[in-house]
This record gives sequence, C-alpha cells and structure tokens, in this order.
Amino acid sequence: MGDSAKWALILGGSSGLGLATAQKLASEGFNLILIHRDRRANLPSIQEEFQLMESSGAIVHSFNKDAVDATSRKEIVEEIKSLLGAIKISVLVHSIAKGNVKPMWDAKEGALSSSDFQLTMDAMAISLYDWVKVLHQSQLFDQDVRVIAFTSEGSTKALKNYAAVGAAKAALEAITRNIALEFAPFGMKANCIQAGVTDTPSLRLIPNSEKLIQTSIRRNPNQRLTTPKDVANVAYLLTMDEAQWITGTVIKVDGGESLQ
Repeated sequence: MGDSAKWALILGGSSGLGLATAQKLASEGFNLILIHRDRRANLPSIQEEFQLMESSGAIVHSFNKDAVDATSRKEIVEEIKSLLGAIKISVLVHSIAKGNVKPMWDAKEGALSSSDFQLTMDAMAISLYDWVKVLHQSQLFDQDVRVIAFTSEGSTKALKNYAAVGAAKAALEAITRNIALEFAPFGMKANCIQAGVTDTPSLRLIPNSEKLIQTSIRRNPNQRLTTPKDVANVAYLLTMDEAQWITGTVIKVDGGESLQ
C-alpha cells in the first residue's frame, strides 16, 4: 500500500469497535495510526493484532498513550507530523471507551460523583473535538476528511448504571453535529454510528451485562448481537467517495434491535 494509501487515525484502536475498524480499513487499503492506552501485560497480544494488519501490506504506527491527556495529545501530534511529512489524514475514528458505569445511588457501594461524570464526558465526548481541533490546526487533515464516532442507544434511553456514559454519548452526538456544521468549509464530514449491543470488553464492564446481552438478543429481529465487524463494515462505507454527502447524522447499525 505504501505512500499511495489513505491514512486513518483511530483513537482507541486496540480492542472492540476501534480494532475491528482498523482491521477493516487495513484490508481495504488504508495505512493506520492507532492510539490506545493499555497495560503492559496486554501489549504482546495487541502487537500481534497490529502485526497481522501489517502483514496484509498496511503501514501501522501505534502509540500507547493517553489520547485524552492534553500533554500526550500534543506529543503524539508532533510525532505524527514527523512521521507523515506532507501526507495527510483522511479518516478520524473516535472509539475511546473510558468511563464510569455506576448507579446514580447506592448506599453500600457508592454512587456516581460529579468527577465520574466529568472523566467520562472528557474521554468519550469532548476528546473528539479536542482531536479534530488540534489535527485541523496542525494542518494534518486532507481536503476530504471523514470523522466517525461510536454512540449507543443509551444516548436517548435510560439504562441502569449507564448515566455517565449515556450523558457522554448524547454529548458526543451533539459535538459531532456541530463538527459537521462548522468544519464543513474545510471538507469535513462527521457522523456517529449507533451500534447495537456488541460483546466487547467495554460491555463486560457494565454490571449485569449478561442480562443486557440476553435482552438485546430477544429484542433483535435477527436474534443475535451486533458484532464489531458489523460496525466496522459501516465505518468503512462512510469513508468511501459515494458517502461524501452523508454528514451530521446518526446511523443505526443494530440489525433492527432498536425497533422495539
């Protein structure tokens, strides 16, 4: 693929929807910049996944740094500028899953605090704007840019233990709409994908996630969960030339789960 390939930057590219999207884009001719934050013990298996993408011909640059931290973000951007030279980024994918899943009230275990909300909002919503802004200021974006973020049904529906994440997802959708509006003169198209319930490491962190899984399968007319590959396929569709008139919207990728 080399220098002729388009480049995609994925925030949260080491697992779940971010990794699946990276794999799909690599298979379709993209080179990748993957930013993730993982424990040292998990890095060997993560590097194996990255090497598989490289074996298909993709160039993969990875950074195990905190994408939400302003200092780290500045350092990463400077490294990217050095790596890419005159090459520009065509796709930005936001798949950061860093938040608190706690009840709003629990006398024994402790409840959500305002700092829990703030951490979740910063990581899962505001960080998208931070990255769009810094990449634009650094002139790292191509003339035709696709911004893709992952939301969920919890942005509009109350779910137990999901208040902070649900608030962040609602904010993420609002931020994405305004990116689509205010950065349109610079060739930017921004959309959210609302995935159905997907069995990822992030889902397993939610209390009673097994019950949520079973309920989702019953609700879904196709009688199965959404898979990361389902979502990655649609993320790729949004990068195509034919999708350049889709912007500022939320696209459901749930097999009809949200119909009832």
